[in-house]
Amino acid sequence: MIAVSLGAILAPLNSTMIAVALPAIVEDFDSDLATASWLVTAYLIVLASMQPVLGKVGDRLGRRSLMLLGLALFGVASLGAALAPSLATLIAFRVLQAIGAGVTLPNGVAVLREEIGQERRGSAFGMVAGAIGIAAAAGPAFGGLVVAAGSWPSVFYANIPLVAVALYMVWRFVPRRPRTASYAAFDLLGAVILATGTGGLALLIIEGLPRFGAGWIAAAAVGLGALTFAFVRYELGHQDPIIRPQLFRVRAFTAASLGVAFSNLAFYTMIITTPIVLITELGWNVASTGFALMLLSGPLIVLAPLGGRLADRAGRRAPTVLGHGLATAGLIPLALTSEPGAALLLASMGIAGVGFGLAFASLQTAAVDAVSSAEAGVASGIYSTSRYLGSIIGSAALASLLIVGTDAVEGLKDVLIMVTVSAFLSTVVVAALPGRTHVALPR
Repeated sequence: MIAVSLGAILAPLNSTMIAVALPAIVEDFDSDLATASWLVTAYLIVLASMQPVLGKVGDRLGRRSLMLLGLALFGVASLGAALAPSLATLIAFRVLQAIGAGVTLPNGVAVLREEIGQERRGSAFGMVAGAIGIAAAAGPAFGGLVVAAGSWPSVFYANIPLVAVALYMVWRFVPRRPRTASYAAFDLLGAVILATGTGGLALLIIEGLPRFGAGWIAAAAVGLGALTFAFVRYELGHQDPIIRPQLFRVRAFTAASLGVAFSNLAFYTMIITTPIVLITELGWNVASTGFALMLLSGPLIVLAPLGGRLADRAGRRAPTVLGHGLATAGLIPLALTSEPGAALLLASMGIAGVGFGLAFASLQTAAVDAVSSAEAGVASGIYSTSRYLGSIIGSAALASLLIVGTDAVEGLKDVLIMVTVSAFLSTVVVAALPGRTHVALPR
């Protein structure tokens, strides 16, 4: 579990700590912030698009070897990024970082699914979720410290000792398992279609929605819909498809994937919206705003393990519905007010943070419980892609609403309504998860 946690924290840590290095990168390469933002955008797109494919590869070739390969790639890419002579080269190494993380994340989750019994699985995912919460919350502060101590390459050098420890832990403690017997050829065409289609959707949302609005997105979505239909038809006819379309007939898996997309849309959008309200509208400074954000992300560190233990004892549905319902209740007052004050915003964030933290581990556990161990890698990749797409949609919708609104206050109100509706939809969707499972609990 520690080995999996060390690999899992690389993605969130590197998605948040680079933010503080962007100004220095822009200055050093004499570029602009719009171009440098591709260091974040490309990273998110690759993470969202590659994980199902790389999880499927782990299902066929073995999770341990893929985790070692992914960690090694992440380490090499971090060193290359630190030594990059140009911004284009730096973006290329960020893409390689995302591929390395995209190998490690789904296969690490699949290892937990394979090695830990159902009666303890929720607790295990809760501990990993707590580690991810610490990494995401500490990323900006840690990045600020290393940049202050050195320069922007320090945020990439800092990965190398962490990767070295993770490599040793995976090599020493993750068991070797025989490869899954499969006599069918690898579904290379399906993998290419899935990765490019998902990446195209993410790019469409990030670049299209803020610039051209929902109408342009709807028109482009028709083309993606046709591609999806053709992809499903192709996969149904393949002996060993990259994704079995029948997975989405499993109610628990579909509910978990949709639930994490809606909940992360709400959670991530609140992470971005809160500094806008506190700094731009209420005049707070950056340091105070950073501490305020801990009300939303901090509970994940403590409550994810607790939610995981509750999932083991009461079933996956109870803590997930309770958590998302609590998050919705915390956000409703924000949606009903025209100009949220600091007290209301902080109280709502605290309640929502408790709710999201409580539901995090049980929701992921429900997703991997719903499939066989042989498909745990690809299922984990689909679940993780759903989470990232929720974040991407939220950030793009935020930019679009703030642009098209008649003024900043009206735009923020629309954003808060969207966030509340998303949290409510997550609550409705996860109610379809199975209730208590009959497993013999240890004394």
